[in-house]
Amino acid sequence: METRGPHGLTAGDPVSWLVIESGWKVVDSQGEEVGSVDEVVGDSSDDIFNGLSISTSLLGRPLYVPSEQVAAITEEHVQLKLTTDQIHHLGDFEEPATSAEILPEGAGAVRRVEASVEAPIHSREERPNFLTRVVHAWRRTFRR
Repeated sequence: METRGPHGLTAGDPVSWLVIESGWKVVDSQGEEVGSVDEVVGDSSDDIFNGLSISTSLLGRPLYVPSEQVAAITEEHVQLKLTTDQIHHLGDFEEPATSAEILPEGAGAVRRVEASVEAPIHSREERPNFLTRVVHAWRRTFRR
């Protein structure tokens, strides 16, 4: 009998970037575990996947992995096209700026309401704190 994950998929089934969650295991091109997902960067309304913020150590700063360097996404598992050495040379993750439409002072109430519906400012969950990283590290260590 096949083991199914939380989304009803088997371990090897490919999944969309939209289902990636914080804490998923990240492996290098050779299949060696290098860390876990901190945050997914993209625009879900336009289905644009920009990349991932990953933690490679408990106290280290998150690294940014561009979407072009993601080889495969399966249930609770992200494989990169990079070697471990290349991963450790990635740049630090920097929170992308939120965007909003700036309306002229003379814009009426109706136009302001329309703008907030058309292009809402996307708020994201808080970045993983130290305790969250400890939990992810514990899961990586003891789920093997």
